[in-house]
Amino acid sequence: MKKFNSALYTKIIRMNHVKLFAVISVLILLSIPSASATEPVMITISSTMDKINFDGKWTFYTEWKQSSLNTISYADGTQIQLRTAHQDNFIYVLIDETSKTKFNKYGDMAVICFDKNDTRSVTADENDYCFGVPFEGKHPFTLRGGSPLAETSHYIKIQNPDGLIGVSGVSDQNDRYTTTPHASYEFRIPTDLVGRSDIYGFYLGIYDQRTNHVYSWPQDASASSLLDIPPPKNWGEIISPDKTLPEFPLPGLAFLLSIIPLIVFRRGLLGNSA
Repeated sequence: MKKFNSALYTKIIRMNHVKLFAVISVLILLSIPSASATEPVMITISSTMDKINFDGKWTFYTEWKQSSLNTISYADGTQIQLRTAHQDNFIYVLIDETSKTKFNKYGDMAVICFDKNDTRSVTADENDYCFGVPFEGKHPFTLRGGSPLAETSHYIKIQNPDGLIGVSGVSDQNDRYTTTPHASYEFRIPTDLVGRSDIYGFYLGIYDQRTNHVYSWPQDASASSLLDIPPPKNWGEIISPDKTLPEFPLPGLAFLLSIIPLIVFRRGLLGNSA
């Protein structure tokens, strides 16, 4: 009878463990959706967004300085500087299309979309909102998901919420990136509509009428026309890494501060009666 080789047995077990770990790792990688390859937009809290002059461009040197920056570059040389921030009851977005030096007034357009619960639904539902404004326009529009019509990407136009701002213009010498005149868009989005969260689904689409092309973010969320909005499952994410986006509104904060003494007093009574 052959003698049991414990060392060989241990070696075989370890080799099987390594193979099993390798198989599991491959399966995990394959299960990750391709959209995760897109880095999220990191939004930051700001104390200066209420000083913005909404004229559709970077008006003075420090105007959008206290905001997060995401540079989006495309294969054809198009480049967009996306600035985002939040303050009080609003999300602020600047789309600085630095490479866009040929314009079509009211023909070019920008649209930004938020999935308030980041549900990544297959079709747009009532938690999905989009906001747009044409180039050199001052009158934004609002779309909400939930329509049964595939022809409208399942969106319907609704009344603009209070506080919404969307305006576009041509940059000037005050622009932070280049003094060459180019297209830019400014938005102020009410959190009363899209909700207060530290993570949203997010989509950006800019239509160039001259080339009949939509520049999208994420870039793999392509669209054949501006209002051919990709489903939320193909969007990226906008994240507040410091968890500051669900700011306490002042009435709520005041209420919280007012009940703290009552809680302390009640605990004191219970402690004395014990």
